[in-house]
Amino acid sequence: MRPRRFLPTVSLLTALEAVLRTGSTAAAARELDLSQGTVSRLIQNLEAQLGHALFDRHRQRLVPTEAARVYGRDVTRALDLIQRGSLEFAANPLGAALSLATLPAFGSQWLVPRLGRFTLAHPGIAIHLATRLKRFNFAAEGFDAAIHFGADDWREAGHLKLFDERLTACAAPDLIGAHPVTRAADLHGLPLLRLETRPTAWDLWFAAQGGRAPAGGGMLFDQFAPMSQAAITGLGVALLPDYLAVPEQRAGRLVPLLRPSVEGTGAYWLVWPAARAEYPPLRAFRSWLAEASRDALTRPDEASPLSPGSDGQGG
Repeated sequence: MRPRRFLPTVSLLTALEAVLRTGSTAAAARELDLSQGTVSRLIQNLEAQLGHALFDRHRQRLVPTEAARVYGRDVTRALDLIQRGSLEFAANPLGAALSLATLPAFGSQWLVPRLGRFTLAHPGIAIHLATRLKRFNFAAEGFDAAIHFGADDWREAGHLKLFDERLTACAAPDLIGAHPVTRAADLHGLPLLRLETRPTAWDLWFAAQGGRAPAGGGMLFDQFAPMSQAAITGLGVALLPDYLAVPEQRAGRLVPLLRPSVEGTGAYWLVWPAARAEYPPLRAFRSWLAEASRDALTRPDEASPLSPGSDGQGG
């Protein structure tokens, strides 16, 4: 049984979160559509229930204690989790749901185009997608699973390998028309676009071409999508995973350079918290995703970004 003293009502916690985020009871009151006096009383009631002050009072200003800031972060995560659960229930009140965190480009370009097959096979399971660039705490975020890039090193989690990342250097046709590339050294005069999470990718690509990457910079991106668009507009050469490179090549927006589809720096994985391993929607999704990733690699007749040999792509 949970002691009620340590289970404040949502109204008390919402007031605290709003005051911490907006910086004042007045701003919090406007956001919550309450009077400033009501917000102040809610804060006082919460302090009385917890038995400790959350704010130092300086004239008419509330200054949160350091402990209150830490507590506030926990409260925000809890409120976010309650809100997500409520939204998921409202979206699918009669069936099961799977809450999945995915990498932005992988989710939009590889996973979502294939999800129709899963929903046809499992009409009672609703998939709720959110994007995350970095790993997170499953317990705090409330996800059932995530798509992870790198190695099978997520702590206290199960792993299903989907496929290794393979990379192709791509550039806009006009850029290559003005600066022909016939050997790796020809790229030394062109801007190389870089991704924060793949710091050694260009080194690997140049090594696969029998060359050496130039020292120095180039535009830096935190996601593949804007980097791909930068390459399409002629701002430089992008090193893209095949599932992003091939569609742009088919559309004529980018052209591959030299030896395409070289081995990248890691693999894509489905990961899940060990405690959720036997959750039925996760079991169904895991089985379907394993088959989908195998099909993408082994069926060259399928219009898939990962079909070996399609559009001159190796591997």
